[in-house]
Amino acid sequence: MRTSREEDAGVTQAQGPYDVVTLGRVGVDLYPQQTGVSLADVHTFAKYLGGTAANVAVAAARLGLRTAVLSAVAPDPFGTFVRTALTGFGVDPALVHTIPGTQTPVVFCELFPPDDFPIHFYRRPVAPDECLTPDVLDAPATAAAVRTARALWITGSALAVEPTRSTVFAALERRAGGEVWFDLDWRPGFWADPAEAPALYARALSYATVAVGNRAEVEVAVGTADPESAAGELLRRGVRTAVVKQGPAGALVRTARERYVAPPMPVKVVNGLGAGDAFGGALCAGLLAADPLPQVLRAANAAGAIVASRLACADAMPTRAEIDAALHDRQPPATPAAGTGAAPPHPEPTDAGTPPEQPAAGGPAGTAAAPPARPAQAPRGTRAPHPGVDQV
Repeated sequence: MRTSREEDAGVTQAQGPYDVVTLGRVGVDLYPQQTGVSLADVHTFAKYLGGTAANVAVAAARLGLRTAVLSAVAPDPFGTFVRTALTGFGVDPALVHTIPGTQTPVVFCELFPPDDFPIHFYRRPVAPDECLTPDVLDAPATAAAVRTARALWITGSALAVEPTRSTVFAALERRAGGEVWFDLDWRPGFWADPAEAPALYARALSYATVAVGNRAEVEVAVGTADPESAAGELLRRGVRTAVVKQGPAGALVRTARERYVAPPMPVKVVNGLGAGDAFGGALCAGLLAADPLPQVLRAANAAGAIVASRLACADAMPTRAEIDAALHDRQPPATPAAGTGAAPPHPEPTDAGTPPEQPAAGGPAGTAAAPPARPAQAPRGTRAPHPGVDQV
């Protein structure tokens, strides 16, 4: 399926290269205004920009970076909303393509804080971002954007289907040794055969200079969920900086010479979704600024914690002032971790990264749940996955 572009000429290289180009999904989040009830019992929803590639680009833009998203929407009102929202957040929408015959995807979630946020993706039979073909990279402005960006941020979910899988690898080839930051972003419901994922992740890692993921995601990528072992394996695969979000044990960063763990930040969780994207945007800002790794990790944890305390994803991304205030008020310093032993045992995080009544760091958000009274929940049997929905 070929794409049509709205404003490819809008990529203004006269302003210089982008700081970050993200490649992956965009869409619309429809999040409930009621907490502690099943989706069937929600009365009202609020509409927000969503999708991990959009969220990371917005998070980085909020911190002063020049960003763009390489993705696609449908020729429908929600597609118009995505472009308008990106522009409003300071993200260039010029690389967002239009795919005829599709619908811009929507995402619903349920809110059972502090640790349970089932998410439902409506992307069938095919989402626009799954239709990007390698020839989108032939447009001179798009090719220049991908080639010259200070960092290209790719997502594991974009490897799930063709032709976008081939488009990701074509973009990686065009980087010619430039910075590639791989968000492992594991969404098993996106894959026709999840068993294909490890080999494709390994191929993408061969291009990556930075890799970031939670324990479930690194297990898919390198075969182990142990943070120390996984970080070491990522480094052996050629990644220069490995970041493993460990839930309540904190967020771990390793390079060939450095190792730090940033502790979790206490927060009253409203919605854990999107916190990992805030973490990613702050990671981009810190790494591009060449800040010391402990400082980068603390800021990323704070960004994730702030978003976890809010309902939305893109709309909730913090400013630098908000991150600095959170660090000043709450965050102890990250400390070098002695030795290379595994992190202590802890409850497995949900994809939102907040285990029941426990602090959670970087899984994905670097947050620590301040445990409120758990609301009464609808019977779990009413919330099972069904075709077209991935519940995590």
